[in-house]
Amino acid sequence: MIVNPAVLSLAAEMVLDEAIRNYRIDTLHKKIDHALEHGDRLMFDEATSKLKSLIDESSVRSDSHKYFMEMN
Repeated sequence: MIVNPAVLSLAAEMVLDEAIRNYRIDTLHKKIDHALEHGDRLMFDEATSKLKSLIDESSVRSDSHKYFMEMN
């Protein structure tokens, strides 16, 4: 099986991006939990806003990923 280096590089980048995104989501969930436990409204608002943005961005990337996989 011959693998195009550009495709392999793109696939590796996609895996790394997903791992980083999952780490950020996990970190934000922990910040939200901490804010709720300590009644920190400012931290809660900031973390939930960042989480929402990250999830919205993830759904756009997911659609792009599906399109890429269908083409190959």
